[in-house]
Amino acid sequence: MGAKKRPFYRIVATDSRRARDGRFLEIVGTYDPITKPAEVKVFEDKLTSWLDQGAQPTDTVKSLLTQIGFVEKYHKAKRGDDVSEISLKTAINERSKKTRKMKKATVAKAEAETKEETEAKEETEAKEETEAKEETEAKEEPKEKKEPEQSAEPPAED
Repeated sequence: MGAKKRPFYRIVATDSRRARDGRFLEIVGTYDPITKPAEVKVFEDKLTSWLDQGAQPTDTVKSLLTQIGFVEKYHKAKRGDDVSEISLKTAINERSKKTRKMKKATVAKAEAETKEETEAKEETEAKEETEAKEETEAKEEPKEKKEPEQSAEPPAED
């Protein structure tokens, strides 16, 4: 629903064999992304009855229901827990739209992070190699000390 550049959505229960925008069985809620923050209205009793009958929400609708807190309330009600204290939110905060500049900035940031990580790995590997060389040299030095030492003085002639 809505108009050009003014979207407005109905959350409906429909038969999966019908066309996407075809005839539906019942309206179970609405979603208005134009208002800031976005507004979601759900008829809890209708939605609960359809979910109890086996209706499967689409990924988008499931995301909206999770954000307003309906999914948690529905699962607690099915378990038999007290849900009288849980109230649904009517407004959700949408993610900001990514512009080209934002996308380039996130790509550049990710590249910088990976570059830093590789440099850090190289530094640690270099340190480990030098430490290993020092340890092997330290182990070889005591063996050399065990050999008899030659005196620097020439032998005395008699």
